[in-house]
Amino acid sequence: MNRPIASITFLRLPVFAMWAAIAFQASAVVFENKSKELGLAGGNEACWFDMDNDGWVDICAGGKVFRNEGGKAFKEVASPGACIAADFDNDGFLDLYSWGGRKMYRNEGGKSFKAIEMPELPKGSSLGACWGDFNNDGFVDLYAGGYESWPADTYADFLLTNRGGKSFELTWSEVRFRARGVTACDFDRDGDLDVYVSNYRLQPNVLWLNGGEGKFKDETGPFNVLANGPGFGGGHSIGAAWGDFDNDGNIDLFAGNFAHKDGRGNQPESVWLRNLGTAGGHHFESRGQGGVFYQESYASPSAADFDNDGDLDLFFTTVYGVASFGRKNNSVLFRNDRDFKFANATDEAKLSGLPPTYQAAWADIDNDGDLDLMAAGSLFVNAGGSENHWLKVRLVGDGKSVNRSAIGAQVRVSLPDGAVLTRQVEAGTGQGNQNELTLHFGLGKHAKPLALEIFWPDKAVQKLSDVAADKLLTVTRKP
Repeated sequence: MNRPIASITFLRLPVFAMWAAIAFQASAVVFENKSKELGLAGGNEACWFDMDNDGWVDICAGGKVFRNEGGKAFKEVASPGACIAADFDNDGFLDLYSWGGRKMYRNEGGKSFKAIEMPELPKGSSLGACWGDFNNDGFVDLYAGGYESWPADTYADFLLTNRGGKSFELTWSEVRFRARGVTACDFDRDGDLDVYVSNYRLQPNVLWLNGGEGKFKDETGPFNVLANGPGFGGGHSIGAAWGDFDNDGNIDLFAGNFAHKDGRGNQPESVWLRNLGTAGGHHFESRGQGGVFYQESYASPSAADFDNDGDLDLFFTTVYGVASFGRKNNSVLFRNDRDFKFANATDEAKLSGLPPTYQAAWADIDNDGDLDLMAAGSLFVNAGGSENHWLKVRLVGDGKSVNRSAIGAQVRVSLPDGAVLTRQVEAGTGQGNQNELTLHFGLGKHAKPLALEIFWPDKAVQKLSDVAADKLLTVTRKP
């Protein structure tokens, strides 16, 4: 199927951080804590979304929604609880599911949120969920993980199927493992979203392979994504992040693990899992730790190209300030040095010494073309230091064959040096976090017009040429 019909809008964005190129070397990207100045602080998770379609990304942090006032301030406007965002009724406004409170909220024209009636849910609690049109009917559904009541109870994961944007039906639930992070990706590019669940208590993670109609099959073992280690059936997994970390056009997976080393055996550490692509049946191979040095209490990972060099980097939180045997633990920013080799860039980026947190989510809050970070209850604004180029792509579904949020869509940007940068529209990453839905590509020194390919969730492929750098490109899918 090839129906590349869409409307396209270009918007040149202002650049606010040019001064940083003078103050720092081109490679020294730094972040500044702007929480106090901008009025945004708190929380143990974050969800970036544009609630009022004004072009400035807003946020739900600490269970409160803050509206972005033109990149100059944030104003609290609602308190729905910890959430993830998608347009479930295809009316053009992003709605919310509070996985913390297990409630659904409809966006009332970008001004407020109203709770809607929900089906009876399984007993329990969640630490994360993700949106996706799992049955390909043009409306986003919801997969929620079930955690625990320590020590006895394991709670059910469940699937809420969207019934035409008017209601949700509980169509599946299962008590199996103790889930934490939940994230989705069409990693095999067959036109349907698959789900990866990070499970705790040394239990195996689960890759739910989607058969195309929202019917899932556990294919974790065959695809080699258990994220365990010798002698263990699973790990203490808290969150995972999808991303094309080697720029080969295939979306890989980083599986994060909390791991004790206490003399009774070294538990499984975090692992990079490389997607082998079509030739390898989209199975995964382990690339080991790849420079992610050991800390006991690693928790929530989130991927982004923070320095716009074209390579996806990783921010990885910790949840102990001081771990076993008096060892300090702090969040780390890992810079991608290619070939699954990552280096510690925390000090040079001025992100050292952050307190314990699960919060890690990226967005361009000031529309200057580089990504900012909400973590550890603070907003860290990217103050620049890189002269690299960039491209932002905002995808809008038609609300019929493609959900209005375009969740599940993928964009590939081909660079002259042969690299193929791939990003997906996703609503749920790490544990309970969500990055901005607008896709962000660092382009390095590539300033000339580029070619890109959009793979829509209805399997339509759209190719664009002569796409200018340093702009926001909006593409709307037409019926």
